[in-house]
Amino acid sequence: MKRATVFILSTLAVVGLVTGYLAYRYLRSPAMRTQRLLAWLRDPESHSDWVIESNQYCAGAPFSMPTDGYIGYLWGDRFKLAHEHQGIDIFAGTTPGVTPVYAVHDGYLTRQSDWLSSVILRIPEDPLFPTRQIWVYYTHMADEEGQSYIAKGFPPGTSDKFITTGTLIGFQGNYSGNPGNPTGVHLHISIVQSDASGLYKNELNISNTLDPSPYFGLPLNSSLNQGDIPICK
Repeated sequence: MKRATVFILSTLAVVGLVTGYLAYRYLRSPAMRTQRLLAWLRDPESHSDWVIESNQYCAGAPFSMPTDGYIGYLWGDRFKLAHEHQGIDIFAGTTPGVTPVYAVHDGYLTRQSDWLSSVILRIPEDPLFPTRQIWVYYTHMADEEGQSYIAKGFPPGTSDKFITTGTLIGFQGNYSGNPGNPTGVHLHISIVQSDASGLYKNELNISNTLDPSPYFGLPLNSSLNQGDIPICK
């Protein structure tokens, strides 16, 4: 009986150590990025070398940069063990409604009738794999109460409107989806796969999104980038 109790306690201790290690492994990169992001938000001017610039192309990539700012979080970052970040977050270091957001590629823009801060851009031919269609999802373009910063040319209900690379889509905001509970001012952008019927898949599931690294020419995959700041060189 005593031996069995010792065995059980030893097993639980091992499980606890393994769980702790896995939690540390999965969450350490977001923690490091959070510390760096806080430094950026406190004094953006002191870290101007961390900034990407809107409408520039990095390393010959097919997508241009959608906005100005610091890329604080990457694709695959884990803020909880069960949740992986589906895109990248770009923080302007400005107040809401100031920093412009642009189209990264020619495509067809849709804004659902109930979308306060989001749009999605359909690209019929993926520039990396022309036989497939992809979508680029933008969000947080509203103030903390949900007053939209999306450009007036794209009112709620806009469907499949053709726009060109560099078209103004809106401005960075801090709407979280829950009025009165703001995020930091930033743009979240992700690359979403099409389903069998040609519609976009659910962006909330990372398995429905694509690694944005080759599209932007930057190291934006958290499993491959543990600490480098993604900037055009």
